[in-house]
Amino acid sequence: MYIKKPIFWNKKGIISFILLPLSFLTLLINFLKKKSKKNKMNIKTICIGNIYLGGTGKTTLAIKINNVLKNMGKKSCFVKKFYKNQIDEQKILIEKGKLYSSRRRIEAIKNAISDNYKYAVLDDGLQDSTLKYDISIVCFNKKNWIGNGMLLPAGPLREKLSSLKNYDIVFFIGNDENVSRHEEELKNINPNIDIFDAKYEPKNLADFDKNKNYFAFSGIGNYETFLDTLRLAKLNIIENKEFPDHFDYSSSDIKSLVEYANNKKLDLVTTKKDFLKIDKLFLNKIKYLDIDLVIKDEMKLLKKII
Repeated sequence: MYIKKPIFWNKKGIISFILLPLSFLTLLINFLKKKSKKNKMNIKTICIGNIYLGGTGKTTLAIKINNVLKNMGKKSCFVKKFYKNQIDEQKILIEKGKLYSSRRRIEAIKNAISDNYKYAVLDDGLQDSTLKYDISIVCFNKKNWIGNGMLLPAGPLREKLSSLKNYDIVFFIGNDENVSRHEEELKNINPNIDIFDAKYEPKNLADFDKNKNYFAFSGIGNYETFLDTLRLAKLNIIENKEFPDHFDYSSSDIKSLVEYANNKKLDLVTTKKDFLKIDKLFLNKIKYLDIDLVIKDEMKLLKKII
C-alpha cells in the first residue's frame, strides 16, 4: 500500500484533533519500547533515522557517512531492515557499498560482524527496541521540519520532539532554508546535542539542457525539496506530478507520462531512486537528477563518529 502524506500533517486542524486519541497508542508503544532490553553489538553502530515519518534524507546521509569512513580506510558497511516496498533504497545502497539486509536488523549486524566489518551505518532503525547504538542521528527535512508537531496518526511524528534528549546528533537536510529557530528549539530540549547542516548538490547537471522545458515526477517523501533542488539548478520545471512514497511504477504509468510529456513537448526528469524502478524500455525517455550531500563542518562530524 502506498500513502501520500495527508495535508493536515502540515498544519493542525480539525482532522488532527479528531485523530488525537489514536496518538495515545503511539505514546504507549514508545513507552513499552523504552522498557525493552537493548543489545550492544561488537561493532560501532551509527544509526541514521528520523522521528518525522519519511522524506528526511537519511539514505543520502547514510551513503555520505559510509563514503567518508571508507575514504579514511575504515571497514564500513550499510545495514538496513528488509522491506519489500523499499527495494529502491536497497538498490542504491548496494551500488554505493556493502549492504547487509534482513527482516531483523540484529541479524544483519551479526552478519557484518562475521565478515569483520568495524562500522555499521544503519539506514533507519532509531525506533528499533532491540538495539543500543553507539551514535544515533536524527534527520529532519528543512522544509517539513515537524509538520503540525503531532504524533501519528494525527501528525507525522513517530516520537515527541522532546525525545531528542535521547539522541546524539541532529541533521537538517535540504537546500538553503533557514532553520535557526528550529536549532534554538532543539538546544532548549537537549543543550548537548550536535546539530549539523547538509545541502543537496546536483552532480550531473551537464546531462541537462537548461533551454528545454521539463516535467518532473517522483514518488519520494520529500517531493517539494526535490522540486526546489531542480529549480535552484535553473531547470525550467513547467509541470510536475507527485506519486506516493516508494511508489512501484507500472509500464502503463510510465507510458502515460511519456506520451503526455511528448504531447506537451516536455522532457521528463525524476530522482535516481525513482529511475531505478522504471521499465528498461523507457529509460532513454527519462533523465534523473543525481545528487550529493554537502555537510557543513564535516571534520567536526568525523571527530564525533571516530
